[in-house]
Amino acid sequence: MLENKHDIVIVGGGPAGMMAGLLFVRAGLKTAVLEKHADFLRDFRGDTVHPSTLELFHQLGMLDELLQLPHSRLEQASIHIAGQQMKVLDFRHLPVAAPYIAMMPQWDLLNFIAGKAKQYSGFDLHMKSEAVDLVYDKADRVCGVETADGQVLAAKLVIAADGRRSVLRGKAKLPLQNIGAPMDVFWFRIDKPEGQGGDVFGTVQAGRFMVMIDRQDYYQCAYIFNKGQAGQVKAAGLEAFRTGLRSLVPNLREAFDQIVSWDQVKMREVALDRLERWHRPGLLAIGDAAHAMSPIAGVGINMAVQDAVTAANVLAGPMARGDNPDPLLERVYARRIKPVRRMQAFQKIAQDRVIAPLLRRTEPIDKAFFMLRLLNRVPWLRRIPGRVVGLGFGREDIRSPEIPVERL
Repeated sequence: MLENKHDIVIVGGGPAGMMAGLLFVRAGLKTAVLEKHADFLRDFRGDTVHPSTLELFHQLGMLDELLQLPHSRLEQASIHIAGQQMKVLDFRHLPVAAPYIAMMPQWDLLNFIAGKAKQYSGFDLHMKSEAVDLVYDKADRVCGVETADGQVLAAKLVIAADGRRSVLRGKAKLPLQNIGAPMDVFWFRIDKPEGQGGDVFGTVQAGRFMVMIDRQDYYQCAYIFNKGQAGQVKAAGLEAFRTGLRSLVPNLREAFDQIVSWDQVKMREVALDRLERWHRPGLLAIGDAAHAMSPIAGVGINMAVQDAVTAANVLAGPMARGDNPDPLLERVYARRIKPVRRMQAFQKIAQDRVIAPLLRRTEPIDKAFFMLRLLNRVPWLRRIPGRVVGLGFGREDIRSPEIPVERL
C-alpha cells in the first residue's frame, strides 16, 4: 500500500536534489527529499560555488544571506608551472551580482537550502532514508520509491538525484555512456602555515599535478595520479608520498608532515559519463545521476544545480496546474543535454591533451605551455576561460512559479 502521497519525491540530498526540492515546493508542490545520511557533513565534497550558482541565489533574493556563511572568494586563478606562477582565469568581469567563486563547505550550502525549503509547509526532508528501489503501477509507470526500511512513498514524479552511483538509474535501466577519465584523485587537507595564501589553484611538475584550494585556515588538496595507481602510490609508503609533495610544493614542505596516516587521505575515483536518456514515465534523473563530471574546473555542483533549475522551469508550473509531467520530461533532457555535452567535451580535452600527457611525462618541465604563457601575458584573454568556468554553457534563469511562504 502506497503511503505519504507527494507530488514530487526527490532521492538524494546533494546540490541537485536540494535545489530541486526548494524550487518545486516554492511553486506549491508537495515535495519530499530523501537523504540516506544523517546529515550533510562529508569530507571532500565539491565546495566551489560558481558565479552561475550565486546568480541563482541572487534571483531568489537569498544571495546576501548565503554569503553570510563562512567562505572565501576566488576572483582570479593561477597555476604554478616551471617555476612560474601563471595567471589563467579572471571572473571579475562577469555580468552577474557575484563575479567570483565562493569557496564554501558543501554542507553549509545544503543546510542553507534545506532551511529555506523548510519554510514551506509542503516540504519534507527525510534524513537517514535510503531509497533502494522504484515502485511501478500497472501501466509500468514509476509511481514511487521504496526505502531500505520498507517504507513506500508515492509520487506523481520521482527525481533521481542520488549521485554518480545512482541506484535508481540502474533500477530504471537508463542507458549509460562511459566517456572515461585517465586519472583518480587523493583528497586531503593541511593547515595553512602563517603568511601563506593566494589564488594559486594548481601546481604542476612532470608526472605530478596537484590542485590546492585555499580554505582560509587550511588547504584542501587534490593530488592527481594515473587511474588505477592508488595501490601503487600507497605501496611506496607514506614517507615517499610526503617527499613527493614536498618536491611539488617546496614552500609547504613542513606542512606536509601533518599527514601521518593514510586515513587522512581519501581516494576518489574520477568518472566522466552521462545517461543517453534521463527519463522514463514517472522518473527523471538529474545531477551526477544523469552525468558524472570530472573535477576539472570544479563545475559539478553548478551543472547539477542548473539541472534542477531547468527541471523546475519546465515542470513546476504545469504540475501545479495538475498536468501530467511525463510528456515534458524529454524537454528537460533536450534543454540540458547540449550544455552537458559541451562541458564534458571541454573536460575531456583537458584530460586527454593536458593532464594525461603531464602524468606520463618524465622529463622536467622547463617552460610553461604556450597557451598558459599567452593567458598570463594578455589579461583580457583570461576572461574567456573565466566565463566558461564561471558561467558554463546554456545557463538558465529561474522562471518557475512562486507561492507565498507558509511557515511551519
